[in-house]
Amino acid sequence: MNAVRAILRHHFRHFNARTLVEAAEGWVAHLEGGGKMLLSLAGAMSTAELGVSLAELIRQGKVHAISCTGANLEEDLFNLVANQEYVSVANWRNLSPEQEAALRDQGLNRVTDICIPEAMAMRQVEARVVGAWGQAMASGRRAFPHEYLYELLRAGVFQESYQIDPRHSWLLAAAERRLPLFVPGWEDSTLGNVFAARVVRGELSIDVLKTGIEYMTALIDWYRSVSREARAGFFQIGGGIAGDFALCTVPLLRLDLEDEVPYWGYYCQVGDSTTSYGSYSGCTPKEKITWHKLDVDTPAWIIESDATIVAPLVFSYVLGSWGAPAGAT
Repeated sequence: MNAVRAILRHHFRHFNARTLVEAAEGWVAHLEGGGKMLLSLAGAMSTAELGVSLAELIRQGKVHAISCTGANLEEDLFNLVANQEYVSVANWRNLSPEQEAALRDQGLNRVTDICIPEAMAMRQVEARVVGAWGQAMASGRRAFPHEYLYELLRAGVFQESYQIDPRHSWLLAAAERRLPLFVPGWEDSTLGNVFAARVVRGELSIDVLKTGIEYMTALIDWYRSVSREARAGFFQIGGGIAGDFALCTVPLLRLDLEDEVPYWGYYCQVGDSTTSYGSYSGCTPKEKITWHKLDVDTPAWIIESDATIVAPLVFSYVLGSWGAPAGAT
């Protein structure tokens, strides 16, 4: 038995700790039974550098699709090319409005305890992505937002700018494996705003990018394809659109398309949203049964804790190691 599994099994005995181990063991059992896993990323997981463990999970074929927010999509790339320019913020819980404004005026966009440098990260990526969009418009091509990033990464466009070990970029790992990726509500991101601004100014055609409905139809195709041979599982980090969008695939297929696909075959949600009236992000797995997403016998867990702590532990358990390949830093 490897070290991380031994540690977790020995110390994580009750409450959320026990649930973490059970969910991780359930993921392993799901894969061993031939199942596939879709992972959803909400929040600021990329800026939290979840790629340190997630990238290896992707490379080892433990994740078969990802649904993520536009912010998580781009922020992994920002971190890849500008990590050394990021500014760590001490005592971040007690910053005054004036201190926040000072960060803003320096071109530093704060995400909890770290600031993304606008010039070195956002604008560097923007220049190259806008160029790709312009070429697509000239040729009449349409593609999904993530496909442009995949192509730039695979072509090595950013390679000379890498500031972290590339093995710690989950987006790069996904691009290399051409992992199915779904990005609902992509417009709610820095690059989404950039694209909208250029459409308003008449510099780009809105047709350059495929839409959220097209992402949904692509997800339908993925689920149908997977379901022919295996059960699809769902590991949800946080709430919001990244999770809800992908989970809705099953009721859409069963109720609207009258296609008797199986329910999700595994489900786990990680987050610290309190389950309460009106808090859909905190709704429990059994409530999802009423929405035709899960079934009575679907193995399901909810781990009510900080995803930046929980997710790397679960990933490491599934990998059977701490998640980093030998020699990684």
